[in-house]
Amino acid sequence: MEPMREFGKFVILAGILLMVLGGLLAFGGKLPFRLGRLPGDIVYEGRNSAVYFPIVTCLLLSVILSAILWLAGTLKK
Repeated sequence: MEPMREFGKFVILAGILLMVLGGLLAFGGKLPFRLGRLPGDIVYEGRNSAVYFPIVTCLLLSVILSAILWLAGTLKK
């Protein structure tokens, strides 16, 4: 395919991704779930410190990013 056409598809996909990310940042506080504070994330709070392991958040983001990259790969063909 033509290089400019491929670049155009990439720009469109990047724009959609930025719109979704912007929407999450703008309206994230009103959602029924909060990224980073999902059930299953491990939080240990001591007397003077806190340790936080966002396991479920990382898994969710991994699935979402994998789906986006898979979609981009299928659109590229």
